[in-house]
Amino acid sequence: MELCVNSPKLLNLNPKTNLFVPKSTISLYHKNPILQFSNKIQKGPLNRPLKLLSSFSRQIQFLQPPVSSPRDSPLTKASEASSAAVGVETEKLPADIKVTETQEPNSRVRLSVEVPAAVGEHCYRRVIKEFSKQVKIPGFRPGKIPESILLNYVGEENVQKATVESILKRTLPHAMSSVTGRALRDSVRIITKFSDMEKSYSSLSSLSYDVIVDVAPEVKWKTENGYKNLKIFVEIDNDIEAERACEREIKRRHKSLGSLRIVTDRGLQIGDLVVLDISATTIDQDESNVQKIPSAESKGYHFDTEDGDKVLPGFLDSIIGIKRGETKSFPLVFPESWQQENLRGVHAQFTVDCKELFYRDLPELNDSIADKLLPGCTDLKQVKESLLEKCREVEQAAREQATDNAILDQLCKMVEIDIPQSLFEEQGRQLYGAKLLEIQANVKLNEQQLASLSSPKAVNEYLENQRENIINLIKQNLAVGDIFKRENLQFSSEELVKEVQNSIAEFKRHKQKYDEDRVREQVQDVLEGAKVLEWLKEHADIQYVTR
Repeated sequence: MELCVNSPKLLNLNPKTNLFVPKSTISLYHKNPILQFSNKIQKGPLNRPLKLLSSFSRQIQFLQPPVSSPRDSPLTKASEASSAAVGVETEKLPADIKVTETQEPNSRVRLSVEVPAAVGEHCYRRVIKEFSKQVKIPGFRPGKIPESILLNYVGEENVQKATVESILKRTLPHAMSSVTGRALRDSVRIITKFSDMEKSYSSLSSLSYDVIVDVAPEVKWKTENGYKNLKIFVEIDNDIEAERACEREIKRRHKSLGSLRIVTDRGLQIGDLVVLDISATTIDQDESNVQKIPSAESKGYHFDTEDGDKVLPGFLDSIIGIKRGETKSFPLVFPESWQQENLRGVHAQFTVDCKELFYRDLPELNDSIADKLLPGCTDLKQVKESLLEKCREVEQAAREQATDNAILDQLCKMVEIDIPQSLFEEQGRQLYGAKLLEIQANVKLNEQQLASLSSPKAVNEYLENQRENIINLIKQNLAVGDIFKRENLQFSSEELVKEVQNSIAEFKRHKQKYDEDRVREQVQDVLEGAKVLEWLKEHADIQYVTR
């Protein structure tokens, strides 16, 4: 059986990548954030599914040695010099250049390049020869124009610019040779101003310039091999417990078969559905410092009293008994575990107006409605057995996902990685694009919304807001990739082929375009991640805690 092993490359990092966003980020749901489902979100970076796990082993691409040698042109733009480092063969120079390498923060290297006069002179002669072939001057044959006449016709300034460009194009591949195999592709930048290089060459006939390049970050474990004996505590939401989930699902389906009736002769009871107008202000002894809580305001909020455990503690108890047309005011304190950090510990005074009040007229829960609860079932026992089986599958998947997230969170805390900016930006853009593509199936964009969401400002705001999550995700991915290499983990070629075929079949089924090489790379990343997590779970002490 052929085995596939890790083959590291560096990421193709292009910060100018445009995002195609065919759909809007308009909210997909409207709920009062005060009455939110608290503490129900699985912990993990961006709550991403395991299938997004990537070791970066193929996403990250090295700056490879050049393979081609295009002819120097006096019209070459200085801005193209950095790309020359990737695509131009390192031809022999008439003299050696001097390169001084300096380490900088964020896995960045500064290369200070000194080009001797002999190289500058050689490039100057090439430029003169090229101009002589291209320029047409009456009375002279191409290639036979005297230098003085050529300089006067073309202009010494233009010749000098072209010479500096030629020097950069020829010397940059040599300068980059010290970081080949470490440099991140598309991260090379000449930071010396072109005008300064012109002045340097003009006065000394030599040239100096500085290059900045991001390099592959090193994974440093705080405790060497500490990942081999992980102790993991996994918090499991008791709502995913199969028996409880099954009972809730049956109850939900039963309620969907009923009809709403207006309550006229009593106040709110558990089981009712109520429509509320809600507002809140902060409580402060200094009345002049009382402020509204905008996120608490909600008009026409539909609240099912059977979801009382999913709202602000004490809210349901405070409105029990309220009648249609009645107003109640009461104080509540946001718990320290509240999802919105700015509201944690805040003392608030709530005002609630009851606009409508309903109760459910439900059919009796017996075998006669089994088929309506779950088509194909003849009695309640069969309904419960079928739903329970599905709930057990969901519970197992949730436990596995929670375990994976807990392991990844722990790995993130165990490594120190100096993350280059280009890698951060690329990963952030990938996450932003995935988020918008996920939304596109639900909301349609007009041209103005599309332009707004795909603008550099929108992307940069996302990168800044999600900085910590993005950095943690990169740390996790690099840590996983490092473990895959350290432990010499492998997966079979049969696994790879099968998963690639399945992925391509999915693309075809949805009539989507795909790049087979890219699909293969992504599948390999997923398989690597799965192998690492499987290995870690076998060697870890995992304890489950229900919350």
